[in-house]
Amino acid sequence: QVQLVESGGGLVQAGGSLRLSCAASGSTGSIVATGWYRQAPGKQRELVARISRGLSLDYLDSVKGRFTISRDNAKNTVYLQMNGLKPEDTAVYYCNALDLQKHIYWGQGTQVTVSS
Repeated sequence: QVQLVESGGGLVQAGGSLRLSCAASGSTGSIVATGWYRQAPGKQRELVARISRGLSLDYLDSVKGRFTISRDNAKNTVYLQMNGLKPEDTAVYYCNALDLQKHIYWGQGTQVTVSS
């Protein structure tokens, strides 16, 4: 079992920055990939960024060049640095982890609101 706890959301003006954190606990050695998803009101949840155990990275096209995903293995924490935020980035952001047994885990979500 893996537990995920997100933090770092909030309200920011357009053009501003936030850093989200996802702290993992439990069977962290079994995690093969960690990602950030977001869901805006009335929209489907979408993958924003993902980092694998082998450090391969994936990004949603609309955040490339603005968002950076990174990992601190010593702290079992994955970060999402978000720069140049836009109102359309407003959503609840969820941390997600996939383990060796193909189990998927979700955090509770953190709200990001970008005002224009």
